[in-house]
Amino acid sequence: MNVPIQALHKQYKEKMRRKSLLVLLTQILLLIGFIGLWEYSSNARLIDPLIFSSPSKIANHLYTSLLDGSMLPHIGITVAETIAGFLLGTLLGTLIAALLWWFPFAARVADPILVVLNSMPKVALGPLLIVGLGPGFGSIVAITLLVTVIITTINIYNRFRETEEGLLKVAALFGATRFQSFYYVILPAAFPVIISTLKVNVGLAWIGVIVGEFLVARIGLGYLIIYGFQVFNFTLVLSTLVVIAFVATFMYQAVSMLEGKVTSGWKDR
Repeated sequence: MNVPIQALHKQYKEKMRRKSLLVLLTQILLLIGFIGLWEYSSNARLIDPLIFSSPSKIANHLYTSLLDGSMLPHIGITVAETIAGFLLGTLLGTLIAALLWWFPFAARVADPILVVLNSMPKVALGPLLIVGLGPGFGSIVAITLLVTVIITTINIYNRFRETEEGLLKVAALFGATRFQSFYYVILPAAFPVIISTLKVNVGLAWIGVIVGEFLVARIGLGYLIIYGFQVFNFTLVLSTLVVIAFVATFMYQAVSMLEGKVTSGWKDR
């Protein structure tokens, strides 16, 4: 009986592997087709090459900038700001969510405040943070923190609150303390939401950092975008956007890998 089941499982895994390869191949072909159409349209003047540049010009600019090292400091400072804002926003938001779950009275008091803060355009507070903290790394990280921490708190607290009541009653029946109930019941149940919030925060962190660099920075990828617009160097602008896309994708994939490791590690406990 085991042999047919194992054979079916192997066939299923092979089928899923072929589907994954087909999806990847389709994505690659679409990307190649888009780049080819873009290059042809630019060379044939179907689009304005001054504004939209071309893949060959962008590739050449990236190669030159990375080879002489002129873009590396900008990439380094922006990535550092993004990672700092991303980690601080996620950790602080999770901590606040845990405190709100632990103290229901505080949660009731904070609920309308969180709703108002979430509805506000957080980047509009950027100039205030810059005036208060001064231009530089700290103010840009603060803007990023402001963008990420509210949505993190709301999402994770709602998941904490929606944990099945029966699980908590079973834990209490076995003599679990409130901390043990949180650690062994609430937190594991919230893992999917925490990981999905991490993925969302990757994008939000980039938004916060780039907006902050738009406002105040003299170095960074956001500064390069503003500078490129000011001097009408749209190849520089698009090259910077390509770098942001690559680094943001790498961060997203890193979070996805972390999701697999953390989830499997917690299941083994």
